[in-house]
Amino acid sequence: MKVFLADGRALRYWSSATRGPIVLFFHGCPDTRRAAMTGADAASGAGVRLLAFNRPGYGSSTPTAFTQTSVAHDAAELLDLWDIDRVAVLGMSAGATYAAAFAATYPDRTTSLGLVSAPGPGEPTEESVEDAMERMRPEFMTWRARIDPEDEAEDDAALAARFLAELPEADAALLRAHDDEFLGDLVWEALIKPEGYLTDAALLLREWGFDPSTVRCPTTVWCGELDEKAVAASSWWAGAIPHAEDEMAPGTTHLAALLTQWPAILRRLGTATG
Repeated sequence: MKVFLADGRALRYWSSATRGPIVLFFHGCPDTRRAAMTGADAASGAGVRLLAFNRPGYGSSTPTAFTQTSVAHDAAELLDLWDIDRVAVLGMSAGATYAAAFAATYPDRTTSLGLVSAPGPGEPTEESVEDAMERMRPEFMTWRARIDPEDEAEDDAALAARFLAELPEADAALLRAHDDEFLGDLVWEALIKPEGYLTDAALLLREWGFDPSTVRCPTTVWCGELDEKAVAASSWWAGAIPHAEDEMAPGTTHLAALLTQWPAILRRLGTATG
């Protein structure tokens, strides 16, 4: 589904068919709103409704320069179009920075915050976002060429197989539970345009432009036991958001921390929605 924001940009979104309080999901990188679809059954069990959208430059969401805070504003505009006042917020991987930015920017609209496999903070830099994107572009395009999302002669199964081959096997095995059409569509949306990924990556390398200490809502930081970077970053988040709680998922990797923990995550967020 697609809406048009006040500035004319298209925003592609998805909502689960379940009824209940809204959990607003911010996807990782490279990823899409379709990551939220893997939690549809868990949303039904938890009595919540998942809502997710593609950031600019992913799929058919109009490419434009963005920041964590500007994406938070896009999310608020989407909620306004739906006439939704308050939500729980969930971010996966790079999406955790956007989820935290929403909670910091809109404290009166955020009932609870969940961060899964969240990265550590960026560093001060004089390099512009645009220059960082161009510096990273050749390596990204080489990696993207191996997956080849533009090869229309191939079927979804072939595209999905090329993408899964690039992931840790533990994460790839969990995604194989979904059909080839779903995975093919996810990969196409994530990679057909380079702008979304490159902007996300450039933003992670610098200061984020919002203050996590201003987050007031109940906050949980989930990470997989085998995801060393996320485990290290979880301590930073717990210090940056003073009331945040840590949750370790035993024996899990980066993506698995979301895919195996959907029921627990949504139950936790759902109890704080209102």
